[in-house]
Amino acid sequence: MSAAPPARAELLMAMSDNARGLVLAVASSAFIGASFILKKKGLKRAASDGTRAGIGGYTYLLEPLWWTGMVTMIVGEVANFVAYVYAPAVLVTPLGALSIIVSAFLAHFMLKERLQRMGIVGCVCCIVGSVVIVIHVPQEHTPSSVQEIWDLATQPAFLIYVGATISTVLALVLYFEPHYGQTNILVYLGICSLMGSLTVVSIKAIGIAIKLTLEGISQIAYPQTWFFVTVAAVCVVTQLNYLNKALDTFNAAIVSPVYYVMFTTLTIVASAIMFKDWSGQTASSIASEICGFITVLLGTIILHSTREQESANARVVCWWGFCKKC
Repeated sequence: MSAAPPARAELLMAMSDNARGLVLAVASSAFIGASFILKKKGLKRAASDGTRAGIGGYTYLLEPLWWTGMVTMIVGEVANFVAYVYAPAVLVTPLGALSIIVSAFLAHFMLKERLQRMGIVGCVCCIVGSVVIVIHVPQEHTPSSVQEIWDLATQPAFLIYVGATISTVLALVLYFEPHYGQTNILVYLGICSLMGSLTVVSIKAIGIAIKLTLEGISQIAYPQTWFFVTVAAVCVVTQLNYLNKALDTFNAAIVSPVYYVMFTTLTIVASAIMFKDWSGQTASSIASEICGFITVLLGTIILHSTREQESANARVVCWWGFCKKC
């Protein structure tokens, strides 16, 4: 039996890689979506024995269920990282929206957090809008070394973005969190998402360094490698801290989609600035992305406005204003 032609063999290999990436991406979304619920249940158990995470408590660190959720999230993130090795981002990234459906489904049965019909509509809008945005983002240039990423990271445009991000995070932490953190979901999730956009850049640099080192081109001696490791560690710890506060304070069925939308949007913006992805983009692609952003915005407003009132004295979340009751 004759061997397959080279072109056909390459096609079959590409299809096989895409299938692996698809399976890993779906598994990643399932693990990450479940982790929100496990961590939420862990936070609730910890709150009954000590100070809630939403007001500065850390008793959840002694709760096994919270750690189960943390391990589940790590497994999901690792699967997502490996998925990018086998499949293009245009296939992997939109599948992250599946975690919203998983968390909302599990929250309904495990946490008794009912998602109303309009909430489902909002969830669908978030998914559709995010997928439209990601699909129309052009392919980025893949750096071949940590030094190349460092050159991209020190561009004036990206330095301005980093400065604006850090300034916004400081304002949210120092002023808005004490006054509005318990009533406005955008405070906690804004911090998570802004820091997350910087995490993606750092993790990508670390991944390239590991890959090159395994190929025999060591990147360990470069100070830039350790700088990115430090930045990633600080950003991840900050994200987890404020994500815990968001989960402990607000409905998990709302936290998951809003966080996904904000994180995806800011990551796309950061990537576009750093890697100059917007240059050469067609008018139709730009128009599609604008429509995607509008759809996402409508979805988040619908989700936010349909937040279930848990009791007569429950905290009420405001979207456009900062208040305790709307």
